[in-house]
Amino acid sequence: MSEGRTDGIEKGLRKAKKIFIVGTGTDVGKTYVTGLILKKLRESGRPAGYYKAAMSGNVRRSDGTLVPGDALHVKEVSGIHQPLEQMCPYVYEHAVSPHLASRLEGNPVALDMVEKGFREVCREYDYVTMEGSGGILCPVCFDGTEIWLEDVIARLELSCLLVADAGLGTINNVVLTAEYMRSRGIPLKGILFNRFHPGNVMEEDNVRMCRHRTGLKVIACVEEGAEELALDGDALAALYEE
Repeated sequence: MSEGRTDGIEKGLRKAKKIFIVGTGTDVGKTYVTGLILKKLRESGRPAGYYKAAMSGNVRRSDGTLVPGDALHVKEVSGIHQPLEQMCPYVYEHAVSPHLASRLEGNPVALDMVEKGFREVCREYDYVTMEGSGGILCPVCFDGTEIWLEDVIARLELSCLLVADAGLGTINNVVLTAEYMRSRGIPLKGILFNRFHPGNVMEEDNVRMCRHRTGLKVIACVEEGAEELALDGDALAALYEE
């Protein structure tokens, strides 16, 4: 903890158990898997909240305001009642990384604001799942202040789960991501493989090779179109840390 924070804020942060969801890249299904994670937590009777520092590629309502699409998906899939406006402080229209979206639209990400919103969610929910943007090397801000996704993780002192596509190319993506995170001292607790097809020889071998090369635990293999996470609620909750 940095100096200057009040005891009340620290207690608010310590109340919740937390995890960060990082992907091997964009479009691997982080939001889809995150929705199933929060659904499992809610169904197991655990007050669950969601948070994301920045969302790009969102559509506008008729009044011109942006809909935080990832947050809306998680809310609808999981059944949580958390207000959308609490889920993400920075919402952009352009479907590019947050640093470029804010350059085009204004309102660049500030870590203090990200942390402030995160604290608020942690004070209200016992289990907080924070989702990343893109992969671990996603640039979050590059104007005035240089912020990368790993800086957000470090600032909030979070452990991570890695979401990967189960298909072709995932061995390279998983191993490189895991090795980079280790080199930066970012705690990585395990892997969830998305779009998994049981009986597919290549995908089953991908899981085995990733486990062998990284030494990481495979938390779950999420089948394509799955509506439930094949993981016990207690086992899932045990992955979260204060």
